[in-house]
Amino acid sequence: MVPYRPKSSKTSQRSPRQESQRFQGIPASPGVAIGKAFLLDSEELPFSRKTVSAAAVPGEIARFEEALIKTRREILVIQSKISKEIGAEHGEIFNAHLMVLEDRALIEEVVARLKKEPLCVEFIFSEILKKYIEAFSRVEDEYLRERTSDLQDVGRRILRNLTGSKRRSLEELTEPVVIVAYDLSPSDTATMHRQHVIGFLTDIGGRTSHTAIMAKSLEIPAVVGLEGATRRIRPEDTVIVDGTNGTVIVHPDSQTLKTYQALKQKLKTIDQALLKIRDLPAETPDGHRVHLTANIEFPEEIPSVIAHGAEGIGLYRTEFFYLNRKDLPTEEEQFKAYRHVAQAIHPHPVIIRTIDLGGDKFLSELRMPREMNPFLGWRAIRFCLARPDLFKVQLRAILRASVFGKIKLMYPMISGVDELQSANRILEEVKKELIKEKKRFDPNLEVGAMIEVPSAAVTVDLLANHVKFFSIGTNDLIQYALAVDRVNEKIAYLYEPAHPAVLRLIRQIIEVAHEHHLWVGMCGEMAGEPALALLLLGMGLDSFSMSPANVLRIKQIVRAVPTFLAKEVVKESFRLSTGREVEIYARKRLRELIPELI
Repeated sequence: MVPYRPKSSKTSQRSPRQESQRFQGIPASPGVAIGKAFLLDSEELPFSRKTVSAAAVPGEIARFEEALIKTRREILVIQSKISKEIGAEHGEIFNAHLMVLEDRALIEEVVARLKKEPLCVEFIFSEILKKYIEAFSRVEDEYLRERTSDLQDVGRRILRNLTGSKRRSLEELTEPVVIVAYDLSPSDTATMHRQHVIGFLTDIGGRTSHTAIMAKSLEIPAVVGLEGATRRIRPEDTVIVDGTNGTVIVHPDSQTLKTYQALKQKLKTIDQALLKIRDLPAETPDGHRVHLTANIEFPEEIPSVIAHGAEGIGLYRTEFFYLNRKDLPTEEEQFKAYRHVAQAIHPHPVIIRTIDLGGDKFLSELRMPREMNPFLGWRAIRFCLARPDLFKVQLRAILRASVFGKIKLMYPMISGVDELQSANRILEEVKKELIKEKKRFDPNLEVGAMIEVPSAAVTVDLLANHVKFFSIGTNDLIQYALAVDRVNEKIAYLYEPAHPAVLRLIRQIIEVAHEHHLWVGMCGEMAGEPALALLLLGMGLDSFSMSPANVLRIKQIVRAVPTFLAKEVVKESFRLSTGREVEIYARKRLRELIPELI
């Protein structure tokens, strides 16, 4: 949600424009959606600056308190519904909203200003809310910036209860729509009615932002980083979302509409045809076998993993246990979740990444300090080594669950041998504790490291002696190698997965790992992009992990392209100078090799 904005001539007096308009954003989730726009951020609440008498102030305070109570009830109802229908983990995202309602500083400031300046409470609250939101949006800390969405969401709920305004919520949608928003928070995506949301567009975000990753997980076409979509698109506008190319067309003419309707049908036909290869191996025509696995965040995603024919889970993100809650997850809570996933995906493997807190993911209970550069700061394995008490709890849960399936473990953000050795020492301590307690675990559990820091990428030979496998985390490796904030839409054009520097790092990682007889996987978004997957196949990547929805398309590429041809594409790509040139060339070769692939 965006904060309240008073009506202005710029927004309320726009003359209707029905001619076709085309915008270009960042492709976030492939596919085509055609439907009416639903503006999540466009409503304007009916109130203005209004003076009240001194005698009326107590009544205004009472109205404010009633609105807070009503808002709390609403959030608790939604939280309960989501927890029952989707899972308790999803319901926990609303804990952050409840915490806003309990913020004494915010509440006391509203009451103090009411007593000092007798104005209607909705106006005073909106002014203070805007001040908080603006302050949060300016800070360097990515986590605090992202908390503005919680403030905005709760703030608008309070204002609606103060004014008596009704708002059509995402969970109450009754017809197919394209959501248009400044951004979509986790709570937005958790409460939306999947059946009626056919696509979405956002003003901000990048290829690896939360919204982009969630769109792929939900298999909804999406375009992000449009910078002003909420200003240029109006409710009920007919919108075409081309999530493959990042194109958005408003008020399409009849010919354009017909073209995209045909393309949408063709994509549907292709998706249905791809189901025929779901149970076939990911093997090239000349006999080279790779493994295609899926990235998940919640156990509820497992049915999608199985439905798309993934051969296991290449990345199980575990941060959701720690986010949007006031307490710490227990060993038993984590053990049950890991056991469930291992059993559900058996006989295929599941790779559990140890907690990757920090950067843009924080647990309020830990009171982690504000940092100037959180993505370069106290996060992931650095945080775990500094808090072995928390780290050991998770390691115990993972080890105990390992006897119920094929679990592998990997550490995030390893930057050198010292960290890897320290993490392994703690793991060995935990194993000894479990043996002493006569608790079972798999003694042969494989341990790997994520390669997402340039220092690790160029010292793979040194790290190889301490692990059984590597998994390349390209989302972070790219931003670190190119010095590009991957969720900043203003510099999104610099985030190039096919940049020559990135490709050289990846090739080096794979080649050196193979020299040390280790297998190499990739769990970044890059693994699920067709043209880039062709390059990765040619570079010898052993395992590709991606959003479940992308598995069959990548399998089609693997089964259609002999390795010698993929290597030729890589060889030619390394002669090019820019990432854009590489992507254009790779797409061209992919169309030539697999004409039926879009």
